[in-house]
Formats: sequence, C-alpha cells, structure tokens
Amino acid sequence: MAEPIRLSKLMSQRGLCSRREADSYIERGLVFVDGTRVSELGTKVDPNCVIRLDQAASQQQQQRVTLLLNKPIGYVSSQPEPGYQPAVVLIRADTQWQDGRAGLSLHPMHLKGLAPAGRLDIDSTGLLVLTQDGRIAKQLIGENSDIEKEYLVRVDGRLDEAGLALLNHGLSLDGRKLRPARVSWQNADQLRFILKEGRKRQIRRMCELVGLKVEGLKRVRIGHIRLGDLPPGQWRVMHPDEGF
Repeated sequence: MAEPIRLSKLMSQRGLCSRREADSYIERGLVFVDGTRVSELGTKVDPNCVIRLDQAASQQQQQRVTLLLNKPIGYVSSQPEPGYQPAVVLIRADTQWQDGRAGLSLHPMHLKGLAPAGRLDIDSTGLLVLTQDGRIAKQLIGENSDIEKEYLVRVDGRLDEAGLALLNHGLSLDGRKLRPARVSWQNADQLRFILKEGRKRQIRRMCELVGLKVEGLKRVRIGHIRLGDLPPGQWRVMHPDEGF
C-alpha cells in the first residue's frame, strides 16, 4: 500500500491549487476526499484518493485573474529595490491594452494577491505573468515545470561553434549543471534562447561564461503565450481559451 501523503501536498502535486490555498480550503471545509469532507490541517491521505473541491472553492478559483504585462526596463519583477518599483505598479486602468477581445475591466480585487510567476531582471524587457492563481504559478515556476520560455538576446563579442554548443548544453551555474537549452543565432548580433528553467540572471551569466556581453534581453514567449503586439508598459488579461 502506498505511503500516506499530506492532503495539501497532494492537491498541489495534482495542480488543483497551491499548498497555501489547499490549507485554506481544508480549514474552511471545502475539500472532499473519497466523498468525505476533510477540515483538519495536516491530514494524510492515500496518494490514489479522489479529491473534489466544494463548489465555493471552484468558483473562487474561476474568479482569479492572470495578467500578461510587457515589462519595460527599470522595473523589478517582485521585491522592490532601492529607487525602483515593482512591475505590478504598471497594472492600472489606463495601461490596460485592448486587444480587440472582450475582457474584464480592472477592479481593485484583481490586485489582491497578484504576484509574478517567474522573474524578469530589472534591465530586461518582455512578457511577465502576474497571477492570483496558485495553479498557474506552480505550472510556470514549480520545481517540475516543463514550460518553455523564449528570449531574444542582443550580444556583443565573438562566439564560435564550441561556445554555441556549450550554451545549448554543458554549462553550470553555482555548482549545478544547467538543463539542456535551445540556443541559435537569430541574426548577426542576436541569439534566440529557449529555456525550461529560470535561475537568477541565467542568460546573462551563461553568455559571460562563453565570452559574450548581453546588451539587450527580451522575453517573447512563455509556453503557448506570446508577447505579440502588446506595447511596453501595458498589460492584458489572459483569456479563458488561452493556456501555457
């Protein structure tokens, strides 16, 4: 028989919600395991059990928003640094981009618990996801995330075939090997990086290891979501029919 597992951990593993959200649902009696309501934190269950959320929890999840921002240079993804602001300050009614599709209007409740799902350096631009949904955050930045992130990187320096091969696979940062990447020339001074991880300043440090200096970095895609025509400093709602 399989070893019992904490219910909140299992809910997170299955992508039902984050562990913190799971604890909240359990405390409020909104979780059913094999048809029985569970309301005690720390409860352990069979890993193969059937988990169902109460309708109130399901409705709460459906009301959570995910926003897509084209972050300009000079804003940090999350924790403010001295003299700089977090990217979430750009989420205002006057910076919402109308993409020709019906979407929600900004409401103060949409800012509550809104957090970046992944980092984008202060001197980098492009697609940044801000979400209230722990399931999406886990999908994008969880330790088992397999979502591709695509970047266009303007570089200065010389790069031979051996250096390009190292960028694709063979480099280590902080004593840990990097996962294989897909790196190719986009044009004479710009590389295209496709990664499935996001360590701190990873692309800039990778380039330094092969003798290149990054002069510009833009994230243009996360999974199936592309930056597209979204103007710098503006944001749009992620639509229900979109997914990473």
